[in-house]
Amino acid sequence: MTTDRGSDQPKVAPHPPLQQFYQGEDQRRGFVRGMFDRGSRHYTWINNVMSLGSGVWYRRDALRRAGLQPGMLVLDVCVGTGQVARAAQRIVGGNGGVVALDASLGMLVEARQQVTVPLIQGYVEDIPVRSDYSDFITMGYALRHVSDFESAFAEFFRVLRPGGPLVLIEFAKPRSLPRYFMLRMYLNHLVPTIARVGGSDAATMMRYFWETIEHCVPPETILDALRAVGFDEPRKGGQIDLLAEYTARKPG
Repeated sequence: MTTDRGSDQPKVAPHPPLQQFYQGEDQRRGFVRGMFDRGSRHYTWINNVMSLGSGVWYRRDALRRAGLQPGMLVLDVCVGTGQVARAAQRIVGGNGGVVALDASLGMLVEARQQVTVPLIQGYVEDIPVRSDYSDFITMGYALRHVSDFESAFAEFFRVLRPGGPLVLIEFAKPRSLPRYFMLRMYLNHLVPTIARVGGSDAATMMRYFWETIEHCVPPETILDALRAVGFDEPRKGGQIDLLAEYTARKPG
């Protein structure tokens, strides 16, 4: 059963407002959508730089480990340029399907060039599909950009069929200090410098990415929000120290 949260209930945001980019929580959504609209044409190659070319096999492996199987109908939220959707499409095969959602029109335009799936413009806090719609939900590297965990997770719960799993792949700060400082040097300095080839919008997007990783709430806050809306078996896993895989299942 989902949680009934009144309008006076505080939001469970992924991080505090980042005032070097926007002034308050009410400006977060517009800033994020505009940033992705402007930087969308650079997003795929920057992601390839960030992942050092390992993203294709990792996404497919993470989806399989989370329970994605041939024949399932997948809802990929925050599709970006379609990289997770493409991996899901290869797993579900011709008897399954993938439907993708994103708030950014720019990202949807880029995704259309990368993957042949139905595309929907919308926010994760108000997904425009019927209840019990999909067998499986994916979200790749976008958990830090939602406005409210519980609102988003309540929508995931609503649109999943009973027994359906979800997997949220996200960056995570490494536990060891040496790895943390290496990641900070890479994502906060080297990647934004490389991204400047695509212009100031691409560089801003990469600086923002690091700040959202640096200030993201601890994993237990995310797991608590999944539990609060009714999900079973919320867990944080992953096979790479700097990536987290949050999984959960809607009760059957």
